[in-house]
Amino acid sequence: MYNEAAYVAKVLEQVKQCGYNCQIIVVDDGSTDATKEELLAVSGITLLQHERNLGKGAAIRTALAKVRGDIVLIQDADLEYDPRDYQQLLQPILEGKADVVYGTRFAGGGAHRVLFFWHMLGNTLLTFFSNMLSDLNLTDMETGYKAFTTKVAKRLVIRENRFGFEPEFTARVARMDLRIYEVGVSYSGRKYAQGKKINWKDGVSALRCIIKYNLFDRL
Repeated sequence: MYNEAAYVAKVLEQVKQCGYNCQIIVVDDGSTDATKEELLAVSGITLLQHERNLGKGAAIRTALAKVRGDIVLIQDADLEYDPRDYQQLLQPILEGKADVVYGTRFAGGGAHRVLFFWHMLGNTLLTFFSNMLSDLNLTDMETGYKAFTTKVAKRLVIRENRFGFEPEFTARVARMDLRIYEVGVSYSGRKYAQGKKINWKDGVSALRCIIKYNLFDRL
């Protein structure tokens, strides 16, 4: 979470109602609003805090070090992605079919809010370029919904601090000889006035990361 005071209570309530016995790890990524105070009032979570804003990739690195369960599922704090989709995200792993599951916004799934043509086009092009270099056939590399086993998490090396996590993660798992699945999920995108944070600079960074982690940094 970063400056999500308005969403803290709602997102955590929905996660707690997901129907699974899970460890909820929340990383407050240096929030400057009332997010910290809201989180301190919530029980039943593992709260980790960054002194300053470092970005999504850094927050995920911090959280992965504290994971105790068998499966990791990443939930952004803004509720663009709906925790009611956990069942279809986790099912391929629970059935022993998959090691990694992507929740795609562009292939089936539930309701989708109609927003931002250029964001959609940018996501599609980045996914296409990532697929060319990783030899995967994903429809939504940039999705925020990614689930994977703890065994995969222990093998991951994540260097990116911001949204470059998405293409770096994809490049890493593509070389691990894993069973990768996609399932359709619903999506309720936010406008910038509602707190959306990703921008065109992150798109340029994603392109850099696709090249770097598929061609050069190949741990």
